[in-house]
Amino acid sequence: MSLATDTARRLRDGMAHGVLSFPLTSFHDDGSLDPDGFRAHVAAQIATGPGAVFPACGTGEFFSLDEDEYRQVVTITVEEAGGRLPVVAGIGYGWAQAARFARIAQEAGADALLVLPHYLVAAPQDGLVAQVEQIAARTRLPLIVYQRGQVAFTAASLRRLAQIPTVIGLKDGHSDLDRLQRLTLAAPEDFLFFNGAATAEIQARAYATVGVPAYSSAVHAFAPEIANAFFTALCHGDDSTVQKLLRDFYVPLVDLRDRVPGYAVSLVKAAARLRGRPVGPVRAPLTDPSAADLVELRKLLAAGLDLVGATL
Repeated sequence: MSLATDTARRLRDGMAHGVLSFPLTSFHDDGSLDPDGFRAHVAAQIATGPGAVFPACGTGEFFSLDEDEYRQVVTITVEEAGGRLPVVAGIGYGWAQAARFARIAQEAGADALLVLPHYLVAAPQDGLVAQVEQIAARTRLPLIVYQRGQVAFTAASLRRLAQIPTVIGLKDGHSDLDRLQRLTLAAPEDFLFFNGAATAEIQARAYATVGVPAYSSAVHAFAPEIANAFFTALCHGDDSTVQKLLRDFYVPLVDLRDRVPGYAVSLVKAAARLRGRPVGPVRAPLTDPSAADLVELRKLLAAGLDLVGATL
């Protein structure tokens, strides 16, 4: 069995039993990396039973890490996972820089890579495919391609990506279900798809209708009790619980998130700090939430935890 096939199998098994964890990267108050804080955070995340763990991705502020910091983050995650679940590290920018991060992740022991959207420029389909081909030629690790922002693949391009032996899946952040349905129909049967929408639980049921039940959960980074309760209710068809959590927690959280650019990460970190997690502040260009928004976040977090029988 090839590495790509085995990793895809492990991911598929994990996704059937838990949400995908995207841990936060811990910083000290002066903005420097906090390895000990990150180790504690990622260990706590893994202890809650996610299907896989994705360090140094969007929620983990990949865009603000230098290569040495990135190596530390991936290495710590691999050590804490201990082979119990797949570790999928984020890589990005142009293919040359992405290949450098891929080499670091491979040396650190990651199982696979999430290819984040490239930097700045829009590109034609041939270029989007070539970007992935260039990365795949420079690492043996399996790749999951993330379409979001300026990256959006056609069904024809998806067929070309699926022919690259190490490309095992696609994460979608566009929430265009018509396009996504066409992609799932164009892909091989064993190709993996992930719901990567912001606050993915909001659209989890809709994604499942086009054959994409697996999703990443930013909420898991600060309230795994809520994230796991939602996942369990969704898997067991408990529509009453799903509706209650959406109405009374997730939708108000999204309303708060949408007030300020960057709150998709900043609020998650702030909520983790409210629970005593050693994650520290965000790095510029992100900003931490205002005092007024923190008061509202605390109330919302307490209400969400109460819904699932947990406490702040």
